[in-house]
Amino acid sequence: MAKLTIPPPPDRRRFRQRLLTWYQRHGRDLPWRKTDDPYHILVSEIMLQQTQVDRVVPKYVEWLEKYPTMTALAGAPDAEVRATWYPLGYNIRPKRLQSIAREAVAKYGGELPSDERTLRSFKGIGAYTAGAIRSFAFRERAAILDTNVARVLFRVFVAAGDPKSHAMKRHLWDVAEALVPSRHGYDFNQALMDLGATVCVARNPKCLVCPMANGCAWRTAPAPEP
Repeated sequence: MAKLTIPPPPDRRRFRQRLLTWYQRHGRDLPWRKTDDPYHILVSEIMLQQTQVDRVVPKYVEWLEKYPTMTALAGAPDAEVRATWYPLGYNIRPKRLQSIAREAVAKYGGELPSDERTLRSFKGIGAYTAGAIRSFAFRERAAILDTNVARVLFRVFVAAGDPKSHAMKRHLWDVAEALVPSRHGYDFNQALMDLGATVCVARNPKCLVCPMANGCAWRTAPAPEP
């Protein structure tokens, strides 16, 4: 396998430009994109784990009507929380979400901290979720790498090797961190997720409408001016 390298600056700029231009026209209208409340972002991210967006949207709205704050969730009976979660499945998720809420109430006044180290100290908040909260709630420059994003970055910037290997996952994290722009990081990360979810899908990717011209051969195109 060829040596794994970080995309050079011209490739990063071209990728960002094309992705953000595409997102302006094709970005999805989702309720959690209309808030910067860290708790609301957390709820959406936990719900979206292994669950399709169209199933999450109505449950997200219902959940926040019933538990609008960390404090409300922390004080709710466990059985009620499990029942409210139904029918999303993977029922460890509401338990973890309530555990995070209780810890946040006990240690941080019912708020989520913004720094990565503290966020990842919560059981149930891993590297991706911490990055999502920092990017989407606090508007910090933070990388994200979920299944959809990893697929996009692998196809565009690597295209060979085992995408599931530990070394490849670590490399894709490095690529994601290098790509996040200093400005518009929120839109960039949302766009990455949308591209992976709607165009660069696992089976039958829609390469003909991909913003990366000629599918994943976009790297052969001339670089735009800095």
